[in-house]
Amino acid sequence: MTMRCAIRHGLGIAWSAAFTALSVRTSAAASSVLEPAGAGARLASKLWWWIGGTLSVLYVLIGALLVFVIVRRATRVADGFSIPPPDEPRERRLAKIVAVNAVLTTLLLVVFLAVSLSVGHAVVALSSNVDVRMKVTGHQWWWEIEYEDPVASNTFVTANEFHVPVGKTVDLHLVSADVIHSFWIPNLTGKRDLIPGRNNHVVIRAERAGEYVGQCAEFCGLQHAHMRIVVVAESDEDFARWLVHEREPAPEPTGEKEIHGRQVFTSGPCVMCHTVRGTMAASRAGPELTHLASRRTLGAGTIPNTRAHLFAWITDSQSVKPGNRMPQVPMQGADLDDLAAWLETLR
Repeated sequence: MTMRCAIRHGLGIAWSAAFTALSVRTSAAASSVLEPAGAGARLASKLWWWIGGTLSVLYVLIGALLVFVIVRRATRVADGFSIPPPDEPRERRLAKIVAVNAVLTTLLLVVFLAVSLSVGHAVVALSSNVDVRMKVTGHQWWWEIEYEDPVASNTFVTANEFHVPVGKTVDLHLVSADVIHSFWIPNLTGKRDLIPGRNNHVVIRAERAGEYVGQCAEFCGLQHAHMRIVVVAESDEDFARWLVHEREPAPEPTGEKEIHGRQVFTSGPCVMCHTVRGTMAASRAGPELTHLASRRTLGAGTIPNTRAHLFAWITDSQSVKPGNRMPQVPMQGADLDDLAAWLETLR
């Protein structure tokens, strides 16, 4: 049993590096402000295209004018042309040209400012009718998401992955538990900072179903690059079913291995940091684990959620995500195997 666990541990560590590189490329390809799937991101994308297009046209015009002047001057010099001494009428003409360009540049910047402000007001207006409210807390280096509800028993907490209904307005109350973070789902909304001691808000409204990858956009420490978040946008019916399921406690283990695995969890150091509803584990120092097995990744997008990677994370998370706050757990043999078996039932 020990040899098998060691092999799984080794495979988990080996594959984690490959998955990390692949996930960075996949996330970069899928997450783009130029492929908006949300109301806020669409407004920002239109602003980007408008300003970018205008500046690109000016860049081409100025470049063409510069080339024209250089070629014309080179041709005239080759023909024996000499630069005339400065005279007052010529200086006045040049001064007028500079003044006109300065005025045009100022007007263009004013237009850019006015358009940017109008987009900002439009984004703020999205929060006029909120359908879902949740609180997002940034930690080093993971995300805690609490779904709020007027009925206290309907609130619940999850981590690093959350669901939203398509076409509905979702208000995210953003706070930080330690340092400055920045919440950013490029396809759905713009960046918003999470500053310790301050409250901030951002609104998202997904326009089509899909999975959208986000990233902390403010350097927050060693594992800043491994602080990803996934948003799953789905239909009202699927979202309602997901809510009902997420509010349920962890399923009761039925097999002997799973029962022993839960005992290992509740009698060890795991309960000092994690919550699993339906058990005595109720700490919020680390990510909530009630439905851990339904999540796509471990370690906030660091490695895929598979048995081998789960072994690697439990036994030595520092080799997978150096600097994270989870201590090394001295566990092996049947305890480790049964704990992983129980965690895999938390769907």
